[in-house]
Amino acid sequence: MSTPMPNIPHLSHLPAASVSQRVGERLRAAGARFHANDNIADYLEAGELEAIEQEVACKVQALLRALVIDVEHDHNTRETARRIAKMFVREVFAGRYQLAPAVTEFPNAERLNELMVVGPLRVRSACSHHLCPIMGRVWIGVLPNAGSNLIGLSKYARLVDWVMSRPQIQEEAVSQIANLLEQRLQPDGVAVVMEADHYCMHWRGVKDDEARMTNSVMRGAFLGDPSLRKEFLSLLPRHGA
Repeated sequence: MSTPMPNIPHLSHLPAASVSQRVGERLRAAGARFHANDNIADYLEAGELEAIEQEVACKVQALLRALVIDVEHDHNTRETARRIAKMFVREVFAGRYQLAPAVTEFPNAERLNELMVVGPLRVRSACSHHLCPIMGRVWIGVLPNAGSNLIGLSKYARLVDWVMSRPQIQEEAVSQIANLLEQRLQPDGVAVVMEADHYCMHWRGVKDDEARMTNSVMRGAFLGDPSLRKEFLSLLPRHGA
């Protein structure tokens, strides 16, 4: 008879109402959406993230067994369930469980209202269809309002990473980034362009190593002013460069 992996309980040993069920019920009661690319940090109580990580480890262990992998005797996979749980909860999907990063704003003392372009910023995520990597770059255009606040360059990277550290669909990710920047900056306009490789195409399926996706979201002045939109796009590197 096989011996369960130390410190990872067998599925049958989980309590009737697991932590994921409790959190899910809390979200439903609040009428809050909890899709793969949503943040649920406001609905987690003390100690629950650790319990979620433990539950994920348990269920990944069951997945490995279902794949007929001898996790008890294979030294290469003995700790795989724990590693995957930590990776998902604390690293690649941390943007679901952590509060938004602190972003220091400073006043627009010079009342700047000219186009600013930030990027390319490296982005890393995973598609919510297959949990395969999405790797790419993002460019952000901001037309500040003379009376709005500004944020530092590194803060754009922190906010983008917070959004992308969730299972994502690229078309939705650019919209979430634009929404977040509009809320934080209250600019006259914001534009987001993302170019990314999708490993669900490279690694599986058609296995096309060249295919990539580029998409954009234009808000405010970028949507209504073709010359501003053209200026922003002209400042970006040529696609694929």
